[in-house]
Amino acid sequence: MNFDFKRMTQRELNIGLQEQKIRYGVGIGALLASVFMANIPLLVVGGVLVATAKLRWCPAYSGMGKSTVQPGEEAPAAGCCGGHH
Repeated sequence: MNFDFKRMTQRELNIGLQEQKIRYGVGIGALLASVFMANIPLLVVGGVLVATAKLRWCPAYSGMGKSTVQPGEEAPAAGCCGGHH
């Protein structure tokens, strides 16, 4: 498996909805634990997990050419109500 550093810098939708929920949960848990344990590395890991969940983009996945997006999942539409009218 090759890692493509040029592709890693191009933003693409590569985190599926199920993985997004997992990243939010683990990330928020890590952030809370880091506050009580005063652990800076855990704070950074939690922040990265929450940020990648929000963006639904993981640079490491882009570099490896990996995606967990299932067929039929689409990017959230911009707008006031998520594009559902």
